[in-house]
Amino acid sequence: MGAGPSPAAYAVEDEAPTRDAVLREAERRRKATGYDRWRNREQLTGIPIPREIRYLAMQIGYAADAIGRLGEIPADFRADFYWPA
Repeated sequence: MGAGPSPAAYAVEDEAPTRDAVLREAERRRKATGYDRWRNREQLTGIPIPREIRYLAMQIGYAADAIGRLGEIPADFRADFYWPA
């Protein structure tokens, strides 16, 4: 099964997307990278988070901030087009 948004994320399609919805999507994408596991490993062992994972998490956060600041958040903000890969 895919790691797509939960059905609750699409509960009300008619409402305008909110900054909170964008932040939830960013958190979902960040978790999909395994960032939390890498961060825990770094804290326990001192071995740094791989640069690619750290930068991807930073890029996801940046994208979420940028999308959340838009005057009108696009209805399809969950599309891969808006997020780093």
